[in-house]
Amino acid sequence: MPGFARYLVTELLGTDLSRLLRARPLDNKFAQYFMYQILRGLKYIHSAGVIHRDLKPSNLLVNENCDLKICDFGLARVQEPQMTGYVSTRYYRAPEIMLTWQRYGKMVDIWSAGCILAEMLRGRPLFPGKDHIHQFFLITEVLGNPPPEVIQKITSGNTQRVVSSLPKQEPRPLKAVFHGFDNDVISLLEQLLLFDPDKRLTAETALQHPYLAPYHDPDDEPAALDKFDWSFNDADLPIETWKLMMCVVINLAKSAA
Repeated sequence: MPGFARYLVTELLGTDLSRLLRARPLDNKFAQYFMYQILRGLKYIHSAGVIHRDLKPSNLLVNENCDLKICDFGLARVQEPQMTGYVSTRYYRAPEIMLTWQRYGKMVDIWSAGCILAEMLRGRPLFPGKDHIHQFFLITEVLGNPPPEVIQKITSGNTQRVVSSLPKQEPRPLKAVFHGFDNDVISLLEQLLLFDPDKRLTAETALQHPYLAPYHDPDDEPAALDKFDWSFNDADLPIETWKLMMCVVINLAKSAA
């Protein structure tokens, strides 16, 4: 409804992952548990046909029990053939958003999750680009040049020519970037941070990775029963009706607690 704000109401959580990362480096066991919860949440979101599009540490709320919840769905959308370009915060923005702008899918969230895992391990962002061009340059410093199959998917002729003309850049092994870390976490990063979104692990398959084996439970990693219904965006109800509906939902939640 034009001029009417919509909110998701959740329980209060004490902090977010961004604050935790600024306070002190995370032990691997915390990175492992947080990453499991991120991917578990993404599995559910993606199964409902929704893309978050702005996954970053400040949008991951954490409580004193290390329970993590994904928040801020302000940029979330159902996956469509044409998508808005230049979404997500730069450090966590998937290369296909920069290269193709309007043709991308749920795997942009998987790239962001990989960047967040890297940041939890290193204590600082993996690709802290100063602008769009610098961001892409930092990615190529680690991953090398985009492979031909990725370049072929670029919809802008000018962008395709520029990327094709870039000097040859060999990929840098992630084991060298993350020296001293467990082989399993390196393996997971290698399968999340890929130029080609079609080759990245999905949230569901990533949950089965050996790095997350201590927490993986296929019986407790739910998927949505139905695709998310966005028709509420078109609902034209009086404000008082919306308020009443919100009160009913809140009271139901209280009675169930």
